[in-house]
Amino acid sequence: MVSIMIQYTGGPPDVGKMLGGEEKEEDPDAASKEEERQEALRQQEDERKGKYAKMEAEREGMRQGIRDKYGLKKREEAEAEAAAAAEEPAEGSLTRPKKLVPAGCGDEEEEESIMDTVMKYLPGPLQDMLKK
Repeated sequence: MVSIMIQYTGGPPDVGKMLGGEEKEEDPDAASKEEERQEALRQQEDERKGKYAKMEAEREGMRQGIRDKYGLKKREEAEAEAAAAAEEPAEGSLTRPKKLVPAGCGDEEEEESIMDTVMKYLPGPLQDMLKK
């Protein structure tokens, strides 16, 4: 059975480790090797980020060329202008922004009641009859 285990694992089993014995001591240069490996990973990450930034700058240059050619605006600028136009009330417009409340709605004190408004448009004799 041990020979089968050796064949599958690729070497003799570490019996001392399996029985709870002491583990092998670490290599004294392991810490420095790990630091070198971490530094190499950081360097690779920096190179990747630099390459990506360069590619993005080239793409932005191409996008700007297309915007200039066709007279388009950047998405952020177009959204900002649309938001400003929505906030600003248009003179003579029949529509109003959705967030605004019309004058007179929700006011606690009303200048005229509905009955007063109706009374203005009735002829004199009818007004006298309704007032009594």
